[in-house]
Amino acid sequence: MKGARPKKEKNIANKIQINMKYDPIGSELFKENRERFKAKMKPNSIAIFNANDEMPRSADGYHTYRQNPDLFYLTGVDQERSMLVLFPDCPKEEWREILFVRRTSKLLTTWEGHKLSKDEAKEVSGIQMVAWTETSGNMLRSLMNLAENCYLNLNEHNRMSSGVVDKDLRFARELKERFPLHTYLRSAPIMHELRAVKSDLEIALMRHAVGITEKAFRRILKFIKPGVWEYEIEAEIVHEYLINRATGPAYSSIIASGPNACILHYVDNNQQCKAGDVILMDFGAEYANYAADLSRSIPVSGRYTDRQKEVYNAVLRIMRQATQMLVPGTILSKYNEDVAKIVEEELIKLGLLDAEEVKKQDPKKPLYKKYFMHGTSHFLGIDVHDVGSAYRPMEAGMVFTCEPGIYIEEEGLGIRIENDILVSDNGPIDLMADTPVEIEEIEDLMNG
Repeated sequence: MKGARPKKEKNIANKIQINMKYDPIGSELFKENRERFKAKMKPNSIAIFNANDEMPRSADGYHTYRQNPDLFYLTGVDQERSMLVLFPDCPKEEWREILFVRRTSKLLTTWEGHKLSKDEAKEVSGIQMVAWTETSGNMLRSLMNLAENCYLNLNEHNRMSSGVVDKDLRFARELKERFPLHTYLRSAPIMHELRAVKSDLEIALMRHAVGITEKAFRRILKFIKPGVWEYEIEAEIVHEYLINRATGPAYSSIIASGPNACILHYVDNNQQCKAGDVILMDFGAEYANYAADLSRSIPVSGRYTDRQKEVYNAVLRIMRQATQMLVPGTILSKYNEDVAKIVEEELIKLGLLDAEEVKKQDPKKPLYKKYFMHGTSHFLGIDVHDVGSAYRPMEAGMVFTCEPGIYIEEEGLGIRIENDILVSDNGPIDLMADTPVEIEEIEDLMNG
């Protein structure tokens, strides 16, 4: 990926060999992110960020590890059992940034592979004070005794609802029990503000994820035909991800043929694709923890029917009009309302809604919701549904999906088209502009 790393960081891999799928990013990004966070902290405050839990699957097995996005954003460390402590006003200068990492050993290396040494952790993060995680308890006691306020990190997301008590929540409860007289503050509002606006390097990483996703899409256009199974298509996609050094899927791939396309989060991917049907596919690669998010709806037989073309082009027109609204100053909540009006017009043209009934509809129960029941855009970044406020005016550097859809259950037809859009001062930039989207191009590639 050309131009993705500052020149002075270009030879990190030659200085210290760190095992990872993606190219070393360079510590400057993480240094800058920490400085931006520290600038928003109250005086005499400490902030603590923990790595995600290793999630058990069954017996002695674990799910594939995925780092806490906030910890990664501030350190670049992808390793379990890590902890970051920021204390800008600490009287002991070397304690103002501390990174704790898991102590490695010959036995651990034999069973689990390479873990970061202290020197490697310094190179990745740019943090000079690196200690073993097992020493964090005693050090935290000394640090907390010097601080008045403590920022703690929880997974605050409007879409999140889980019965799992995760590492962050356990840690918050334990720390408040040990140090009940401190003032505790939330890191999430600061992180949401910072992560919403991407740096040039972050955008370069997202472009790389987009490029891998495009390769996967072009691959399956040549593969799909009547009789293929949804899971076979998914396998082709993942194959392309991995041979291009993606970490893997940014989220569970949706490969929804025929009526399955009307199930918004269909991930079973276990049906055979039939001639004449359309497959709605929603997938994206993850590269260096940054996500791409693509949706395309293509004909199993390689040619759209007239009705499928009619609906497809309606969705494409909506997407293009919506894309033009993704500019500085737009507020996401209002934007979704404006897109809904365009959707209504297209549904009337398709004969799915009656214009007179739309005029009389209850504004709290709009008729278009029968055929388009989700939002048009969401933040994209380290998380596929990245953090950010729907009420904050858009700024240059924010990245959003644009993914309108029309789902006609009675026709067994669902169409969604989705590209990733960078907000800029010179108008929206479609990061997926090179990924085929026109009917003619898709048909030509499928039949070429």
